[in-house]
Amino acid sequence: TDAEVNTRKKTFAEVQTERLEQAERTVLIKCPSKLSEKKLLKYLSSHGNIKSHFFFENRGIHALIEFSEKSSIASLQDAIGIPSAAEHHVVPFKSRLFTFTLKSPVSQAAEETQVHLSPQSHIPVEELIQKLCHADSISSQMYILLNEYQLTEENIKLRFLACSLVRDFARAYFPDSTVKPFGSSVNTFGKLGCDVDMFLDFHDTQKRTTKMKKGPFEMEYQMKRLPSERLATQKILSVIGDCLDNFGPGCVSVQKILNARCPLVKFSHQPTGFQCDLSVSNSIAIRSSELLYIYGCLDSRVRALVFTVRCWARVHGLTNSIPGTWITNFSLTMMVMFFLQKRSPPIIPTLDQLKELSDEKDKHIIGGYDCSFVSDFSKIKPSKNRETLDVLLGDFFEYFGNFDFRRNSINLRKGKEVNKPESSPLYIWNPFEQDLNISKNVNQPQLDKFVAMARESAWILQKEDKTQQMINKEPWGLAALLIPFGKSNSSRMRNRMKGIGSETIRSLLDSLKLSNANSLQKAVGK
Repeated sequence: TDAEVNTRKKTFAEVQTERLEQAERTVLIKCPSKLSEKKLLKYLSSHGNIKSHFFFENRGIHALIEFSEKSSIASLQDAIGIPSAAEHHVVPFKSRLFTFTLKSPVSQAAEETQVHLSPQSHIPVEELIQKLCHADSISSQMYILLNEYQLTEENIKLRFLACSLVRDFARAYFPDSTVKPFGSSVNTFGKLGCDVDMFLDFHDTQKRTTKMKKGPFEMEYQMKRLPSERLATQKILSVIGDCLDNFGPGCVSVQKILNARCPLVKFSHQPTGFQCDLSVSNSIAIRSSELLYIYGCLDSRVRALVFTVRCWARVHGLTNSIPGTWITNFSLTMMVMFFLQKRSPPIIPTLDQLKELSDEKDKHIIGGYDCSFVSDFSKIKPSKNRETLDVLLGDFFEYFGNFDFRRNSINLRKGKEVNKPESSPLYIWNPFEQDLNISKNVNQPQLDKFVAMARESAWILQKEDKTQQMINKEPWGLAALLIPFGKSNSSRMRNRMKGIGSETIRSLLDSLKLSNANSLQKAVGK
């Protein structure tokens, strides 16, 4: 039963700690092109027991090897040489990234076995649509999409390893610092191929405070003082950014963006293939990651609905990988959470309810904001709601297609529509920094486009005749929603546009790129 599963679910902190520790026992090897898996593992086992491993393709075959003991890495490193520098001179930084080549070429083909490669990216949407057509319900279509797009176990290990390798650099300056991932890499809503957001953390405070109470003296380190925390952050990131740029094996395109609201260093980590963003500890971002982690683990419908809505939004150009006036994935995710809080009975609790359930150890006050909520799943009662995803998807589009965005805002703390505190077209309360709107960037034309698309999608789901479409081998259900609408059914869009201001129509037409734009303009003008 759900209740039994709940008692066994690991807290966010437990998962983080376990994965960071695992990453410390892990190395990454660029393998020879002709590879015998058996030979490789046999050799590596001479340095210690291998707990797990997998291979992946990224400009050549790489192996991620997790040893049972951290000491095995030191043993292996002792046997590894420095590259002979004929035309280049090397920076002698010894990391956990190695290149193996065969000393003598493989004589017989028998040595080579085809190694199984773990995919690190998701299938293209066209391929996904094909798969969806074979499913038997919208609900199973949504789970297929989730399975194709979600992070795999292997990909998560690779993400934590990337953080662990950056941590090795940070420790040269700050010996007890850690580098941890936050955001989509850990909140259960990341899709294959998403960036790795990581932050540098200097505060393992829990351990210290108890020891400091003993003895007759107040004792503290002498440290350099700076006028502001922001300046300290900028200086630290600047130096570590230079360090990665100058000495980091496989760290390329390092950009320091130190004047942003949240200063960061962007770089591409070639060995793992990730685009990384490194910032300094941001407690509120971590609380948001954990909140989403809790919602994602509470009920399997939550992630299925979020992944579906995000994929739908991407296909229709409602979201974009470049920042702008588009709705962000984070805002969309919060809209789905709000919708699930509003079901009867609710599928997930409100943030205020999670705060009620919290105890002393869950208490987090950050910059004057109360960010406390329960971390232990066994204290949260499973939902009594039994609605299928087929119903929920249709109702999601219906709900937001008719939502009064002019008057109301979306508040996840209360799980209620509340009057907008200011006039942004879309107002979603930041769950922790209560005076911020997380969708402040969204303009009216983009919101109107979202509403039009939601109405159109609700209409398609209501009107469709599944059996007929399956007989005709036409895309049905979710598959029909993942085909850009301008192509097939632009004439119907006029109904979705009722009550949408004319300044929006023009930008909507541009974005839909309809061939019969003029007729639509006339239709709406009537």
